[in-house]
Amino acid sequence: MLLSQIKKPDGALAVVAREGKEAYEVRGAQSVYALALDCARNGKSLAAHIGSLGFGSAVDLEQAYEENRLLSPIHHPDPAHLHLTGTGLTHLGSAATRNAMHAKVSGAEEVLTDSMKMFRMGLENGKPAGEGVGVQPEWFYKGNGASLVAPGADLPSPAFADDAGEEPELAGIYVIGDDGTPFRLGFALSNEFSDHVMERVNYLYLAHSKLRPASFGPEIRIGALPEDVRGTSRIRRGGEVIFEKPFLSGEANMSHSIANLEHHHFKYRVFRQPGDVHVHMFGTATLSFADGIRTAPGDQFEIEAAEFGLPLRNGLAIDGFTPAASRVAVQTL
Repeated sequence: MLLSQIKKPDGALAVVAREGKEAYEVRGAQSVYALALDCARNGKSLAAHIGSLGFGSAVDLEQAYEENRLLSPIHHPDPAHLHLTGTGLTHLGSAATRNAMHAKVSGAEEVLTDSMKMFRMGLENGKPAGEGVGVQPEWFYKGNGASLVAPGADLPSPAFADDAGEEPELAGIYVIGDDGTPFRLGFALSNEFSDHVMERVNYLYLAHSKLRPASFGPEIRIGALPEDVRGTSRIRRGGEVIFEKPFLSGEANMSHSIANLEHHHFKYRVFRQPGDVHVHMFGTATLSFADGIRTAPGDQFEIEAAEFGLPLRNGLAIDGFTPAASRVAVQTL
C-alpha cells in the first residue's frame, strides 16, 4: 500500500491510499500523523487500520501533482517536532564502484582516509547476525519540519552556498509512541539535498553541508523495504535531461542493515520523545556532482523507483535571505 497526503481543491487535507493505480481518500483520516499515532496506541497495523476506515472518493494523484496539491506524506502539527536526519557511507554502489572500493579498502590502514575507514567498518560489521548490534554509521542532522519541502516545490539553496546538489535516497518514516517506542510506517523516496563543494573543502564541513532543506515522498510505501531497489535519478534543465543515472538501494546494496541504522539513531533518548516524527535517510552512491554536474536555479530534480509510486520532483531555487555583508545581526534583549 502507498500512502500520501493532498490538499483538496477546497483547501482541506485528505489522506490518500492506493494499491496499484487506483487511489482513494481514506474515510475519517485527519492526517497520516494522526493515523500513525492511533495505530501506535491501539496495536493495529497501519494497513489494517486504513482498511477498517474504508475508502471514499477516487483521487487523480497525477493531476494533484500537476496542480501543486501534493503535500509531504506525513507532517507534524508543530514543525519543531519533525526531525530530518540521515546516515552516510552505507551503500556499496554499482559493481564497478564496489570493486574499486574493495580494492581501496584492502590497503594499509595508514593510507586510508577517515571516510574509507568508516566504509570498511560498515563492510566488516554493519550487518550483525541475529539481534546483535553492529558498528555505528556516519550520522548527520539536516533540520526540523521548517526544512521540509513538499513534492513538486522548489528546494531553496542558501545564497551563501557553494553548491546545491541532489542525493537520491530512501528514507524510513517513523512516529514515536507514548512510551518512547519508535514505530516505522514504511519507506519513501527522498532528496537529501546537500552542498558538496563545501564538503569537499574539508570533510569536517559535512555538518554545514547537510544543513539544507530536503524533500521526501510523494508516497510512503507501507511495510518492509525490498531487498533490492533500483531507481533513476535525473536532472532537467530547460526541458532537457542533463543528467540521468541509476541508483541502487535496499539491503542487498548496502553495507549496513536497516535494523542497525535504526538502532544507532534511536538509541539516543532525544530521538525517542513521544509524538515526534522522524524522517531518517539511509544514504546513496549516486550523485550528479561526482559526474561533474553543477546545478543552476531552475533545474528540476527527479528521483523515481517503481516500488515507491510517483517520482519525487523538486526544482532548485535560491533562498532570498542574504546575511549582512559581515555577519548576521544579533540584538541583545
